[in-house]
Amino acid sequence: MLLAVGAGYDYLTPSAFTGAPFFTAAPLVAAPLYSRRGTILTGLAAVVVLFVVHAVLGVLGSADGITEMLTVVTVSVLAVLINALVRRSSEQLASARQIAEAAQRAVLPEPAERIGGFQIAARYEAAQAGASIGGDLYAVQDSPHGVRLVVGDVRGKGMGAVAAVAVVIGAFREAAEQETTLEAVAQRLERALARERTRRDGVEVSEGFTTAVLAELPHGDGTVRVLNRGHPPPLLLYADGTVRTLLSDRPALPLGMADLGSWPDHADETGFPGGATLLLYTNGVTETRDPQGRFFDLEERLEGRVFRDPAALLTAVSKDVRRHSGGHLTDDMALLAVRHP
Repeated sequence: MLLAVGAGYDYLTPSAFTGAPFFTAAPLVAAPLYSRRGTILTGLAAVVVLFVVHAVLGVLGSADGITEMLTVVTVSVLAVLINALVRRSSEQLASARQIAEAAQRAVLPEPAERIGGFQIAARYEAAQAGASIGGDLYAVQDSPHGVRLVVGDVRGKGMGAVAAVAVVIGAFREAAEQETTLEAVAQRLERALARERTRRDGVEVSEGFTTAVLAELPHGDGTVRVLNRGHPPPLLLYADGTVRTLLSDRPALPLGMADLGSWPDHADETGFPGGATLLLYTNGVTETRDPQGRFFDLEERLEGRVFRDPAALLTAVSKDVRRHSGGHLTDDMALLAVRHP
């Protein structure tokens, strides 16, 4: 279109006017959008069309004609160089995304669809487009004491938060196998974060903490134990659509804040009947606001609704959150759902 407009402009206007800007714009537009071959062909087309127009107008040998031709040739060469730089940057970005995805799979592997007789589904959605991992975390571990779960949110962003996520998940997987109580698992996580703090420095470390909720589903007894460390409370969705918030009787500080005081951990136990689903989530869900500033009410949105499986539940929650925020998340969100068949 630019070449056609340039040719028409040159042909239809007096000789004092020139369509050179259109001919130089064409290869520059092609550079970031087309392949190297497409950019070269666009530059050649610009030179050829300008040559034909000048031949028709009889200005090939004039000073203005030669200047315009050299300008278009020079810009076409520069466009090819720009195209090479853009392609190199795109390749580097693609490589970085592959590394981020590999890191996510290593740190936050997708849990199996069925663990210890329970149906499992997990989802991680980053607020920043193109990001793959951040400070939210989840993990599921089968153990002799039941299926154990953790969902948490590390304060801060960047690689420091990712490092803390790796520490918490690594400590959880080891403790879930070895410790006999959920309270002991929480203490192991506390000690792991304390060790990490002594190896690093900076404000993000000294003032860092991790909110977390741990859950334990003993094999075969139809109960769930929940221990909350300053995290949004889980929801229990019953088969008839009733939703119950599992509030803690004895709230405790987030992990990593033991220096401020010592509160004994306590796991609350409640029934977990067949057909019920336990939903754990991070504050990226409940702190999402709509354009009028209203928070997303997860319990209200789920009340009375029945889902065929945990994956369908997480898909519905994700869609509702994005619809509530107008498609603009301000924080990462992690979701973990466990259904008792």
